[in-house]
Amino acid sequence: MNDTFLNEAKEQFARLLTIMNELREKCPWDKVQTIESIRHLTIEEVHELSEAILEQNASEIKKELGDILLHIVFYAKIASETQKFDIIQVIDELCAKLIRRHPHIYGEVQANTEQAVKQNWEQIKQQEQKDKKTSVLQGVPKGLPALIKAYRMQEKVASVGFDWDTPEQVWDKVKEEFSEFEDTIQKQDKKGMEAEFGDLLFSMVNYARSIGINPEDALELTNKKFKSRFEYMESQVYHQNKKLTDLTLAEMDLFWNEAKKIEK
Repeated sequence: MNDTFLNEAKEQFARLLTIMNELREKCPWDKVQTIESIRHLTIEEVHELSEAILEQNASEIKKELGDILLHIVFYAKIASETQKFDIIQVIDELCAKLIRRHPHIYGEVQANTEQAVKQNWEQIKQQEQKDKKTSVLQGVPKGLPALIKAYRMQEKVASVGFDWDTPEQVWDKVKEEFSEFEDTIQKQDKKGMEAEFGDLLFSMVNYARSIGINPEDALELTNKKFKSRFEYMESQVYHQNKKLTDLTLAEMDLFWNEAKKIEK
């Protein structure tokens, strides 16, 4: 990273802070916002960034990163007005944490694999927070969607050694859970079906993790694929001046298979 880039980065960041100060002072909307009032907007921006990443749209990723950076600066500006913290403290604390949690770069620790780095990170994090919490899992936010929460819980416990030795063992657990789910279906045990289906999903998430797949990303890709195929089917039916309800399932399948071929 050369000096020219660093100097330009400093100038642009200073420009952003100046604009934020002006907006907070002069804009009727910006000056009445609170940390609580922009929270839902931040969540929306993160989802938009996630979508741009899945679409591999560099232009949109750049735009959405800018929107999230704006929110970070906005939160810090609001907090600084009541002397809670400011953007300098936010950045300073982040830099200190990055250095502290990368002892293989800034210290003497050896970590030559991605897994070793992740384990170090979690162990250092737990050490830092030992006076603040009593459980490894306490650091997993309660408000996370269930699929992401399951993945993060499994990552956390794996960092302290509570994990299967091989993916094959995890797959055996998946098959065991599927068998138990089937038993509840046979018995028409509604409550049992729900519980066992949850166990099955949890074990599938764990298997995905064990083979290096993020299940949230995988499911979202399938959602997008399903949406694309269904919308293709709708458009074809529309061009024939028909409605989906006019078609048999077999006829719908023909359009669905056409959409699959187009994807390939």
